[in-house]
Amino acid sequence: MADDAQFLYSVRSTFRDGAVRAEFIAWLRHGHLADVVKAGAMDAELVEFELAADAPANSIADVETRYHFASRAAFDKYTAGPAVALRAEGAAKFPPSRGIVMTRGFAQSTLRVDS
Repeated sequence: MADDAQFLYSVRSTFRDGAVRAEFIAWLRHGHLADVVKAGAMDAELVEFELAADAPANSIADVETRYHFASRAAFDKYTAGPAVALRAEGAAKFPPSRGIVMTRGFAQSTLRVDS
């Protein structure tokens, strides 16, 4: 069990078009996640949600990226520097007009239990 206070940054993305979702996932897998780690994150995780069995037929599953930073200060350094260009790249490739909505979340990790 560890209780170190890492800082979590997540981006939840919703889609109107499955092709845009696939393109977005490819972009994340083939560079963006690694770029965020190079820019200061300790790690990056891609979460591809599945639809519930009773979801409407035209539903498209969300995608979430999660990044851990050593501290809030490390995250603030990232957002003041490298994040500016990385976010601009993402916004240029995936603007809201393509049917993607991104919601950012921030949290302080206060407890983690490992096996």
